[in-house]
Amino acid sequence: MLYREAGQFKSTYAADQQIFPILQDRIGIALLLAAAFVVVPVFADQYWLSAILVPFLISALAALGLNILTGYAGQLSLGTAAFMAVGAFMAYNAQLRIPGMPIIGSFALGGLSAAAVGIVFGLPSLRIKGFYLAVATLACQFFVLWAINRIGWLSNYSSSGVIAAQKIVILGYVFDTPRDKYLLTLTIVSLMALAAKNLMRSETGRAFMAVRDMDVAASVIGIPIMKTKLLAFGISSFYCGVAGALYVYCYLGNVEPEAFTLDLSFRVLFMIIIGGVGSILGSFLGAGFIVLFPIFLNLASGWISHATGIDIPHAAVSNSEQIIFGGLIIFFLIVEPHGLAQLWRIAKEKLRLWPFPH
Repeated sequence: MLYREAGQFKSTYAADQQIFPILQDRIGIALLLAAAFVVVPVFADQYWLSAILVPFLISALAALGLNILTGYAGQLSLGTAAFMAVGAFMAYNAQLRIPGMPIIGSFALGGLSAAAVGIVFGLPSLRIKGFYLAVATLACQFFVLWAINRIGWLSNYSSSGVIAAQKIVILGYVFDTPRDKYLLTLTIVSLMALAAKNLMRSETGRAFMAVRDMDVAASVIGIPIMKTKLLAFGISSFYCGVAGALYVYCYLGNVEPEAFTLDLSFRVLFMIIIGGVGSILGSFLGAGFIVLFPIFLNLASGWISHATGIDIPHAAVSNSEQIIFGGLIIFFLIVEPHGLAQLWRIAKEKLRLWPFPH
C-alpha cells in the first residue's frame, strides 16, 4: 500500500528506463535533496557541518569509487587511499603552478591524474585476480606514499610535509565557511553519484557486471576484457582522486601524506562491505555507518558512565570500536553479504505488499 506501483503506467521507453521509475522513489529523492541543500545548511551547526556531514559525503564518494571497481567490475583493490592522495596532491599542484586554474578544474585534474595512476596499477588485473590483485594494488599504496615523501616537487619542497591548502574560490566567491564547504561538497558528490547511477545502467556498466560475474563468458560474447578492466580502474580512481581533493580542501585544510595511510583504504573497504557491494546506495549507507558509529559509541559510553558512575577510559572505547567493526564485517559477510542496501531492498519489497503477507 505504501510502496505500491499500481496505476503507474509507462507509455514510452524513456519513462520505463529512467533512473527512478517508481513515483515514490522520485518523491523520496527530491525530498532528501531538498532537505540536504535547504534544511541542513539552515539548522546544522558548525560541528555537524565540519566534523560529520562533510567527511560523510567525502567518504561516500570514495566508497562509491571503490564500489565501481570492486562491487560492479569485480576487481579487488586496497589502494583507495593512494588514489585519493594522488588526487589531493595533484589538485594542490595544479592550483599552485597553473595560473588562473579554477578550483573545480584542479579537482578534475587531480581526478584525472589519479585515473592515470589507477590504469597503470590496474594492468596486473589483465593477468591476475582476487587476492593477488589486492596485493598488487596494495603495492600502489606504498609506492604513492613513498613518491610523495621523496619527490619534493609534489609537496612544493616543504620541509614539514604538511602544506596549507589554497582557498576555494569559484567565480570570485570564497568558500571559507563550513556551510559553504558543505554545499560545495554536497553538490559535487550528488552530481558524481548521479553520473555513477547512469553509468551502471549504460553499456559500460553492464560490461563491468558481465566481467565481474564471469570474465570468460564476457569475452566470448564480445566484451573487450582489457578495455573494460582498465576503464573500471580509471573511473574508480577518478572518483577517489576527486574525493581526495575534497578531503584536503573541504575537510582537513592541509595537504599531507599522513592523511592517506593504509588505514583509510581499509575504512573505505569496510564501508562498501557494510553498506553493500555493488550498490550506489550502499556506498552512502556504509559511509554513514562508519562515520556515525564512533560518535554513537562515545555518546553511549558517556550515558553508561553517567548512569552507573563507572568511568570508561577512552582507550577502552576506541578498542571496542575496532572490535565491533570487525564483528560487524564478519556478520555482514556471513548473514547478509549485500549489506545494508539489501536490507533496504527487502523493506521495499515488503512495503509493496503490505498489509498482505509476503
